Amino acid sequence: MMNLPPDMQERVVCSITAAIKYEIPANILLAIAEEGGKPGQWVRNSNGTHDVGSMQFNTLFLQDLSKYGITPAHVANSGCYAYDLAAWRVRLHIKNDKGDIWTRAAYYHSRTPKKYNAKYRADLIVMAVKWAGWLEDRFSL
Repeated sequence: MMNLPPDMQERVVCSITAAIKYEIPANILLAIAEEGGKPGQWVRNSNGTHDVGSMQFNTLFLQDLSKYGITPAHVANSGCYAYDLAAWRVRLHIKNDKGDIWTRAAYYHSRTPKKYNAKYRADLIVMAVKWAGWLEDRFSL
């Protein structure tokens, strides 16, 4: 990890740890994490929801999670919590939704097929391939 800038260390460590915990491909979670979120960040979407924190977790999903005491503040904070929550959600998409793994993982971003999901899916594949190479270079068995 020495060759990573300090701001990327949390992203990489938390993504890999969460991917292992939720049994999803680490390169996919790392690719999603590359979307550009930052701790404390709130980005307003055209539908009135917000993407919150490091993993740009959408507030639409947080409404359902509030009954478990999960708040936007939990997701906005730095640390691994947002990565765990994102990995949990990606795992649900991978296990329960239809389509190839890339389409299902891209549901994290949007379910709107052509306009958003397909573009995010294409970007996700490019980033995930890059991360797969990065992981293989450092952690090959």
